[in-house]
Formats: sequence, C-alpha cells, structure tokens
Amino acid sequence: MLRGNRSPEMERARAEMLRLYRWMVLGRVFDERAVALQRQGRIGTYGPFAGQEAAIVGSATALRPHDWIFPTYREVLAGMIHGFPISRYWLLFRGHVTGGMAPEGINVFPISISIGTHLPHAVGAAWGARLLGHDTVVLAYLGDGATSKGDFHEALNFAGVFKVPAVFVCLNNQWAISVPRTTQTASDTLAQKAAAYGFEGVQVDGMDVLATYQVTRTAVDKARRGDGPTLIEAVCYRFGPHTTADDATRYREDADVAKWRALDPLPRMRAHLVAQGSWDDAAEARLWAEVRDEVSQALAAAEAEPASDPGALFDHAYANPPATVREQRRSLLAEK
Repeated sequence: MLRGNRSPEMERARAEMLRLYRWMVLGRVFDERAVALQRQGRIGTYGPFAGQEAAIVGSATALRPHDWIFPTYREVLAGMIHGFPISRYWLLFRGHVTGGMAPEGINVFPISISIGTHLPHAVGAAWGARLLGHDTVVLAYLGDGATSKGDFHEALNFAGVFKVPAVFVCLNNQWAISVPRTTQTASDTLAQKAAAYGFEGVQVDGMDVLATYQVTRTAVDKARRGDGPTLIEAVCYRFGPHTTADDATRYREDADVAKWRALDPLPRMRAHLVAQGSWDDAAEARLWAEVRDEVSQALAAAEAEPASDPGALFDHAYANPPATVREQRRSLLAEK
C-alpha cells in the first residue's frame, strides 16, 4: 500500500527518488536488450554496464542541462539522462555515423573508445568555460584502468594547477578488461591519487545511487563555485563481460560475481522505496512495462533508418585522403 499525506518536501524527495530509480531501470532494460541484439547480429560490439547503474545515474543527475558530460563507451545511460536520444544510441551501435553526434544543445561529448584519451579534452573544455566566465561544470567518466594511462596524469595535473571546474568520476568496477584492480595499481584507493594533483579525492559506494548523487552534487557545486576539481571513485562492479567480445569466465570466479550481484543497485533502491511507502509490486510492473516499451520504440525508430553508407567511414578522417586511404575506401566499397 502506498502511503499518502506527505508534506511538499517529502513529495519532492519521493519524486526525485522515483526519477533516479526509473533511470536505473531504463539503463538495465537498455543494457539487456543491447546484449541480446549483439548476439543476434543486429548491432556491433557492445560494452555492458549492468551493475553500474547507480554510479552512472547518481552522478549524471547531479548536473545542470548546460553542463557537459564526457563519457566512455560504458556511460550511454549518462548521455540519455543528459538528453541524448535513445534512438540515436541505437544508431551508433548499428554503425551510423550520425549515431555518435549529439543533437544541437545536448552537451554530451562523443563516446571515447580509446582509454583515457578524452580526459585532456574534458579538462580543456572546463578550462575554456572558466576563461569565458561561464558557470559550466564538466563531468568526465573513466574506468579504473584509465588511472594507469598518461592521459589521466596529464589531465588531472593540469586540472589541479588551473583549478578547472571539472569532476572526474572513476567507475571502479574492479576490472581493467581482465586485469584485476589489485594488480592494476598499488594505491590503496583510486581516490587518493587526486592528492598528487592538489585536489580532493572521494571514495563512494557506487552501488548506492543516493550516496553517489550526494557526493557528486557536492563536487559539482564546489567546481561551479570556482573551488577546483574533484576525483570521485565510485566502487562498483560490472556484472557482465568487458564487452560482448570478451569471455569474463576465463578470469573471474563465479563466487566473486555472486558476491557483487547480492549488492545489485536496482533491488537495493527498490527496497528503499518500498520501506518509504513509495512503491509496490503493481508500480514496479508498470514501470518495467513502460520502460521496455520506450526502449523498443527507440529501437524501432533506429531500425527504420536506411542502412549506413560504408563509405561514410572515410568522410571525416582527412580533408585530402592519402593514396592508401583512397585505396582502402575503394577496396571496402568493392565488397558491397
């Protein structure tokens, strides 16, 4: 039974928690559908994020619409929260060039596949916002493996020196592909790495959407005030493989996966809503049906688009393509 007679403040809090939960459910539905579609050959290689919904939703919802998100390939849900259409992500995974382009006014940087290479760009955008006098905050995502890249050091070092309005959210899902966190770095935490760059590092339970939201909101407000960047380490876990081209059973123990699945952020948030009198089985069923329909409609719209021209792969690489690239294009198109 859903309880009534709440104060306006309680109603606002309830509405916000339901919004967070809805995004988490949408992320799980999208993720499960994407894995199934890849297995059917309807989309390309895909990087699952099941298990990381709380860390993504809790951080992305702490931003304002004019802020910027710099995602990796595992934060499409953050892009959706910031206004990137679901149908356009389906186009991206179907190989359409336009799939990676955010619509005008949607401040989501193109997905970075190369590990950590987007971080200097994110810092540059934040520094530019500061020089222009804007109150924009840039939130950049990275995985635990990216903390071992030179781009990470260069970006955070610059961010610390110039106190740029940036928040770095490290989704520590315990694995850099098949390399465990324990052998990837000797640091006790990833958050403590921020000390070397002269700013604050915070570790948070990334399986708890409310905790992640609170920590990120504090960091975003701090950056907006001009008090410099923050590195947030959201401790979480990816339930699935690194990508659909990976076999995680070759390097992970079933018992370890089961331990983390017991902390699944969706049932955790649902239990909280039920305890608050804000949720019941009927509401749960309606939500999942509604979200599945939304994801399916977006997929149908994407699949209705004409097939992408393979030659478009070469259109934006060179102003004057060298002979080797022209030959590659000719050879590819000859196979059509």
